[in-house]
This record gives sequence, C-alpha cells and structure tokens, in this order.
Amino acid sequence: MTRADILQQATARGANVAAVADLAMATPDDIAELVRALTTEEGTAKYAYEKVLRFISDCRPELIYPYFDVFARLLDCDNSFLKWGAIMTVANLTVVDTKKKFERLFDKYYAPIAGPTMVTAANIIGSSAKIVQAKPHLAAAIVREILKVQKARYEHHGRPSPECKNVAIGQAIDTFDQFFDRIDDKAVVLAFVKKQLKNTRRPVAKKAERFLHKHSEP
Repeated sequence: MTRADILQQATARGANVAAVADLAMATPDDIAELVRALTTEEGTAKYAYEKVLRFISDCRPELIYPYFDVFARLLDCDNSFLKWGAIMTVANLTVVDTKKKFERLFDKYYAPIAGPTMVTAANIIGSSAKIVQAKPHLAAAIVREILKVQKARYEHHGRPSPECKNVAIGQAIDTFDQFFDRIDDKAVVLAFVKKQLKNTRRPVAKKAERFLHKHSEP
C-alpha cells in the first residue's frame, strides 16, 4: 500500500474507520502519513483522518503517543470538530504518557470547562474518567476542575444558556459515577450532586437521584 492509499481509504465514501485503522496500525508510515495529512491538508478530509487516528489512540495508544504534541496543539484549533477529537485523543494517550506530558498540559486542557462552549466542556468532562484511570494521582485535581462547571457560563447562539450549563452538569454527574471509588473527598462531590436534585432539567435531576442512591451511605 502506498502512502496515498491510506488517505484514499480513510476518505472513501462510507469508509469503515475500524478497518482503515487496522490497515494503518500494520504500517507505522501510514500513521505518520495520516498525521501529516491531518496537520497540512485543507478541506473535510481532515475529519476522516482525525477519526482514524482517534480510533487508533483508543486501541493502540502507543502508536499515536509520538504525536502527542500534535494533538495538544489541536486543543487550540479554531475548528470545533478537530478540537473535540483532540480532547478525546489526548485522554486516550494518558495511559502511555510516561513522559508526563499531560501533567504539563493540565491547566490548558481543563480551562474550557469555564465556558463559553458547552460541547467542548462536556467532551473534557466526559474524557476525565479515562484520565483518572490512567493517572489516579490527578483525581483530586480533576475533581476540582470538573466542579468548576457550577460557575461556568456557556453560550448558545451568542447568548448565555443556563440549559447548556445543566447539560454539562449532567455530564459531570455521569463522569463522577465512573471514578467515584477513586475520589478522596467524596463529601464535596456528594454535596454537588445533592444540589442537582432540584435541577430544572429533569434528566439531570434523575441522574442525581440515581447517583445518590448508588453512592450515598445508608
């Protein structure tokens, strides 16, 4: 397979991301070519390359780790879809992050929880359970960052949106549920969730109810 072939496979109509990823994982040069194309080419093809690389980062993170800095830079990308993909890829790479690159990136990674884009914040919050699993020593710091959702200000069509904030809060509850056993200060998380019993978004209030039923002491 030539280098051009992997790009054609990735961008073919109805392409199977998993199948293309399997082909790329067999040849390191193909991964390098996908990364090169992601960072240099223009147009919608970049989305296909990102999906394949993200898939590989999930199942074979060691193959993508040499390009950690590429995805770290994409956290500043103006293109929201590439930014959201990079958020998930960086989280996937923490499991093999022997150089502690994520620790140096920590503040930048979590800053968007404050707003103004709810989907960006939700992706960060949703990726945090995987980060805690890989780096349990960061659990307390990650809890503090996620709890900042309480004072976040999100916008929808340029206007403040309390409903977007409620959606992000719901994501926070789901994420805390995934690593509650690794949280030292459980009381602060339980207090946060108890407040959401009165959340005006009913699905969030129900999430809070289920969380407390599962995690509160009798």
